Amino acid sequence: MRSIIRQSVVLPSAAATLYAMYLDPAIHAAFTGAPVTIGATPGAPFRAFEDRLSGTMLAVVAPTLIVQSWRSVHFGESDPDSTVILGFAPAGEAGRIDLVHLDVPEQDYQGVTEGWEKFYWTPWRDYLARR
Repeated sequence: MRSIIRQSVVLPSAAATLYAMYLDPAIHAAFTGAPVTIGATPGAPFRAFEDRLSGTMLAVVAPTLIVQSWRSVHFGESDPDSTVILGFAPAGEAGRIDLVHLDVPEQDYQGVTEGWEKFYWTPWRDYLARR
């Protein structure tokens, strides 16, 4: 059976701005606190948190959708990559990010589920509050 992580977060910035922030290596690094390699074209590599996360950009539809293959160092060698789908939509004057993260192996499911809030949503919210 497939594992599915679903999360939605509303952040105090326009959806298109949030989309652009995720794809900008300098801003992505600024809000996560760690260098990132990321590109806005299919096939571009994704690396974050000192290569603890890695993957490939699968689809990018400006300014509403990002799809990545994704794996953490906690995946087993035989575990296939998971898939991250990030949808960006207006939420009044704010922006909403709808996350669907598919096929995270059982041994990393809890860590990944909690990690989105700990390493992305909370620091991103804090970064926007400081701007």
